[in-house]
Amino acid sequence: MTEPLSPTPSHDLPTVRLMPKANARAIRFGAPWVYTNEMVVDRRTKNLAPGTLARLEDAERQPLGLVTVNPVSKIIARVLDQDADAKIDAAWFEAKFARALQLRAQIYDEPYYRLIHAEADGLPGVIIDRFGDTCVVQPNAAWADMLLEPLCAALVKVTGVKNVLKNASGRTRALEGLDDVSSVLLGEAPSAAIPVPMNGATYMADLTGGQKTGLFYDQRPNHAFAASLSRGLRVLDIFAHVGGFGLAALAAGAKSALAVDGSAPALELATQGAHAMGMQDRFATRQGDAFDTLAALRAEGAEFDVVICDPPAFAPSKNTMEAGLRAYERIARLAAPLVAENGILGLCSCSHAADLNQFRTSSVRGIGRAGRRGILLHTGFAGPDHPQLPQLAESGYLKSLFFRL
Repeated sequence: MTEPLSPTPSHDLPTVRLMPKANARAIRFGAPWVYTNEMVVDRRTKNLAPGTLARLEDAERQPLGLVTVNPVSKIIARVLDQDADAKIDAAWFEAKFARALQLRAQIYDEPYYRLIHAEADGLPGVIIDRFGDTCVVQPNAAWADMLLEPLCAALVKVTGVKNVLKNASGRTRALEGLDDVSSVLLGEAPSAAIPVPMNGATYMADLTGGQKTGLFYDQRPNHAFAASLSRGLRVLDIFAHVGGFGLAALAAGAKSALAVDGSAPALELATQGAHAMGMQDRFATRQGDAFDTLAALRAEGAEFDVVICDPPAFAPSKNTMEAGLRAYERIARLAAPLVAENGILGLCSCSHAADLNQFRTSSVRGIGRAGRRGILLHTGFAGPDHPQLPQLAESGYLKSLFFRL
């Protein structure tokens, strides 16, 4: 981490410039990224240290904003402020956190949510999830890694949290040329998984050894929708992680829930959550590959009233999109036969490279190839603590489709 931040006069900053054919208007209208093929990358720019602050100009040398530059990333510049003379100091960070906190406090009664959702909250590449008095920070861009100390200080000042953890496990950090070393930035790490209340359920979040920051807040409204259809019914939760859809369904009165995941530690946390809710008698787990388990359940003649599939990103990039879409189709084809007549099939995608129409087409094709037909009841997205930046399609990554078969 750096020493405490002191304002740098804007005239001391280097200047970087867009190519003549680059879309400067998009930047003026809020687009947050500049790719390497859109910028003049001369020797001076190539030699800038990753995370360097710079003034961005268009091809006519008109200022476009203050950016952070990383010559080793395909996203060579990220817009920090549309004011090219902005000072990235303590007050700047505090204003970002205060604005984000005001929105979450307006929505949620308890401090369990995503506090910072990267570009949409004005901190490019930064993810911060809050778990009561602990925040987990994912600094997935070089500038944030450089300025962790002032960022952390402002976070604590605005929110009053006691513990701040750094999670460096995201694949995006490797694309930025960053390490994968997680650490405690302030206070101490929890010695065990912590209970998180959500949708009437209790989830156990491992903030140091779990996936991502320990819990997926983005599915909260989709958990709630599926749960609303599950009262008195049998629920199958595929790719359950720590029990996302299954525990929410039990909290809403489901008859039973079976959670399937490849991770034994995740399923143990799910079981702990069921015990914390006093619903362990209605909750079961099954460890194994999701595709294999779906096929095995069908061979066993199993049937469920509500089946939800929430896989990891099968199409994390354009290069993997075709294979990813085939995987989504296969999941739908294997899951649909397990759904009882007039039952619910929920299919989810967190792949930003595959848009909603592509995902829906693959899902419908898979349902059809299973010999089933359905109506689309509901299309869900991430919750409001994961706001979308309209100028950045990647911020609208989560899609959830609910069919009645």
